[in-house]
Amino acid sequence: MNAPLSGAAPVPIPSRTQFVLEHLTRAILTGVLEPGSPLVENELAARFGVSKTPVREALKTLAGRGLVVMSEYRGASVRTVDAVMARSVYDVRLLLEPEALSRTVASGADLAVAHAALDRADASADTAERSLANRDFHRALYVPCGNPLLVRMLDDLRDQAALVSSFAWQTRPTWDREADEHRAILARAEEGDAPGAAELLREHIVAFVRRAFPGEAPAADGRPQEPEHDRQEEA
Repeated sequence: MNAPLSGAAPVPIPSRTQFVLEHLTRAILTGVLEPGSPLVENELAARFGVSKTPVREALKTLAGRGLVVMSEYRGASVRTVDAVMARSVYDVRLLLEPEALSRTVASGADLAVAHAALDRADASADTAERSLANRDFHRALYVPCGNPLLVRMLDDLRDQAALVSSFAWQTRPTWDREADEHRAILARAEEGDAPGAAELLREHIVAFVRRAFPGEAPAADGRPQEPEHDRQEEA
């Protein structure tokens, strides 16, 4: 944890946990705290000018969001990103997010927030900021779906998805292609084509995992792909 954490100044007691939570979330999703970095309560408390209690509560929340791993013996650390983790997150997104978008389009919801997120992504100075903007773009597509439980389930995944994309772009910078796919999805949604927008989103999710983690992408219907040799034997 040699990189500085910005904004580490004492704040009023009632908001200290939220303060620590917000800054740790941003540090993780922007790569200041890299996957696998240890998160030592004493060190974090000193950096933020707070006691260990709000740090401990923030770490528990981050563990619940899937950004931090907590071990009884090793303490807390930033979650590592690998193909298995990415596959798990994107499998669930593939099952839920296209359906949520379809319902959003069917409701005729205003998608101005999605446009704003795309503009922010285009203006981003680095991959981490772009990942955060992309996270907001996807959320803008599913929030108006009309099902609060579905929104909460997708919200539980969005930080992990942002962590995956930020990590993946460090080695495979494919954000220009993803930006084009985002524009196509939004255009189809604004045309009122719910099935078409959902299908483009489904293809977008599968394509990202395929590009970032070759051989690990789920099938377009959300079911795991069969090994290549099995498909050849059946052909």
